[in-house]
Amino acid sequence: MASQVLVAANRGPLSYAIADDGMLSARRGGGGLVSGLSAALAQQPDAVWICAALSDADREAVRRGVAEPGVRMLDIDPTVYDGAYNGIANSVLWFTHHHLYDIPREPVFDAAFRRHWASYTAYNQAFADALAEEAAEGACVLVQDYHLALVPGQLRELRPDLRIAHFTHTPWASKEFLHMLPDDVREQLVHGMLGADVVGFHTRAWADSFLDGAGRGNVAVFPLGVDADELRALAHRPQVDDKLAQLRAEVGDLKTIVRVDRTELSKNILRGLLAYRELLTVHPEWRGRVVHLASAYPSRQDLKVYRDYTESVRELAAAVNAEFGTADWQPVHVSVKDDFARSLAAYRMADVALVNPVRDGMNLVAKEIPVVSEAGCVLVLSTGAGAYEELRRDALTVNPYDVTETASALHAALSMPGGERAERTKRLAAAATALPPAAWFEAQLSALRP
Repeated sequence: MASQVLVAANRGPLSYAIADDGMLSARRGGGGLVSGLSAALAQQPDAVWICAALSDADREAVRRGVAEPGVRMLDIDPTVYDGAYNGIANSVLWFTHHHLYDIPREPVFDAAFRRHWASYTAYNQAFADALAEEAAEGACVLVQDYHLALVPGQLRELRPDLRIAHFTHTPWASKEFLHMLPDDVREQLVHGMLGADVVGFHTRAWADSFLDGAGRGNVAVFPLGVDADELRALAHRPQVDDKLAQLRAEVGDLKTIVRVDRTELSKNILRGLLAYRELLTVHPEWRGRVVHLASAYPSRQDLKVYRDYTESVRELAAAVNAEFGTADWQPVHVSVKDDFARSLAAYRMADVALVNPVRDGMNLVAKEIPVVSEAGCVLVLSTGAGAYEELRRDALTVNPYDVTETASALHAALSMPGGERAERTKRLAAAATALPPAAWFEAQLSALRP
């Protein structure tokens, strides 16, 4: 049956596993966005979510014709997928939008890049073809993120009757960075995005960057928030209580500075650790009185630059501990592994939340910690976070490159009176939950409908 509401995203709401006996089993995806989109789509009886088969098990499910209601997985050739995902989306578009290039050495647009770009084009075309097949006359299609930037233009050529939205979860590159791309590639990218009736971003700053580079377009701002009830329920599960007990045993009654990030280059973890080291140097009164709980999930370890960055985080944390640690005090407790329960436990005991990305589409951690923190927390937030637009009035804001300013903000945060901290936390939590995922999705859908 043709669908009136469709979502296209690289990652879908479920993944498959193959047992030793060859049986396939499906597991629902995690995270607020998947949960929110799933809840919103559940209200649309014929809605469909189109996504890529990401694993061998996913591809086997497609080949066997295994299907979950409302989900269509695309079995894209693994070589094409790798070229599109790692070769372009993560190595070119991510670096362009986040301004991450080491300019004397990068970017290099050579023959290998052209092969990857052909894969990216084919990958996007596979989504456009599937959407064209599944969509009813005049249907609403919501395309998600930079992985699928060409889909709106490709789909517009196939189905001009459709109402198409594209939402970018990253920043959008400044004109200077956008113009680093080869002219024809930049034109294809912009043409693809302009195939959408509505081009959505988390913040006005990113929408304005798009208009500056594209010259036109119907842009809209939908600042994704968090679902307070769901997040608090997740944070009070038994396994999180166990992690909280472990952390409290390690930390005791010391103050806590909490950060939770992927080891993603844009997250600025290294400068955050340098700021903490400067705090302990300039304000020795905090030695033995504070710990830095840092959760750093390894990210994109297929790429050497990310493996090197992850190792640098480990090394710098160890160096801070070696410089300042004593027999009964470890300044940094770093966890370089994917441990969501530990992160939620750290949220609950946070006195200070450090969120200092150099450039970030939104950064939901900045919104999540104030919602979950039990005693209230002070948010130290960089101007590079998309969340800055909404949260800056009640956060201590810093230049993400200024280690000294960040160290001073950490000192101010640790020194803030409890009453002021509680009031700031209350206002931060209210702003953070203004547009939870289901409402965020519905707002985009409403913007598409006549």
